[in-house]
Amino acid sequence: MKTVIDQIFTGRVRPMLPEGEPTAIHKTAVEGALRLTATGLEGDEQGDLRHHGGPWKALHHYPVEHYAVLAQEWPQCAALLGAGLLGENISTHGLTEHEVHVGDIFRIGHARVQVSQPRSPCWKIDRRLKVDDASRFVEAAGVTGWYYAVLTPGEIAAGDFIELEERPNPWLTLADYWDTVIAHRPDPLALRRIAAAVGLAPEKAQRWQERADWLERHGLSPKA
Repeated sequence: MKTVIDQIFTGRVRPMLPEGEPTAIHKTAVEGALRLTATGLEGDEQGDLRHHGGPWKALHHYPVEHYAVLAQEWPQCAALLGAGLLGENISTHGLTEHEVHVGDIFRIGHARVQVSQPRSPCWKIDRRLKVDDASRFVEAAGVTGWYYAVLTPGEIAAGDFIELEERPNPWLTLADYWDTVIAHRPDPLALRRIAAAVGLAPEKAQRWQERADWLERHGLSPKA
């Protein structure tokens, strides 16, 4: 599996109007090579370090073809929609949640990264698109993009190949992950298997383990 980086985006923290909450969702395309470290790209910032950034969310990848899905849902936003709008660092064609698996290890330029989790959409997407409940649609449609943890720091640039090196969880695409975890009453055994997936961010692993425990404790199982 191999694809090419179309564009790389970075951004600094700035207020998001009208309330003025800090955000770095506004990003611009960068030319040339950038250093990718364990906590992200040089020159890139996050406004809410509790929910964004850090070693398990160092790099955000969003497939550009998802914007066509959003444009179909909200034609009034079509003129705004395009690569970089939702705060991604990497934009590509031809690689989506249906092809990418939790734990996949890719070489990007001189760096090596591992898929750690999908993005969890938040209210900033609603604000960015000026559409109520946009984040809920993004989650339900499974067009969230994903995060990488950085295994080997190095320089990356637009035009670099993204090449698959290892796939420790061939049974767990990001699409399958989402279908399971957002279900109203998921199978506890499926949640436990996901929690044990190699490369999954520890916070997510703990969350799904605890949810499986709760479901079993209350005698709940998927609806027939």
